[in-house]
Amino acid sequence: MFEPRIPTNPTPAGETTPIITTAALPGHPHAPTACFCHNQAAAPAPVVASSRPTVQLTPGNALALVGAGTAVVLVVGAVLVSLLLAVAITAVSIAVITVVLRLLVRDIQKGR
Repeated sequence: MFEPRIPTNPTPAGETTPIITTAALPGHPHAPTACFCHNQAAAPAPVVASSRPTVQLTPGNALALVGAGTAVVLVVGAVLVSLLLAVAITAVSIAVITVVLRLLVRDIQKGR
């Protein structure tokens, strides 16, 4: 996956030819940059075994994943509910303060 590859340049006919080459291909008497024959198929890329370990899903692992997912959902839900509650309490507080200030201003204007 992370091995360097030679970039290809698509030709108008849809065939691809390598851009950077330095040696002649096997079976060709001329350099690849001067080669216009397309009768040889490209060699298949070698299959490289992955060095990452495979993850197997067992019933125990599935149960652990379900438990972890449930815990995450509960924690995120609790945080969102607490934020909503904080916003609601702030809104009610501001509404009460507004009503009290309106009453005080009205009383001052009436001269009481």
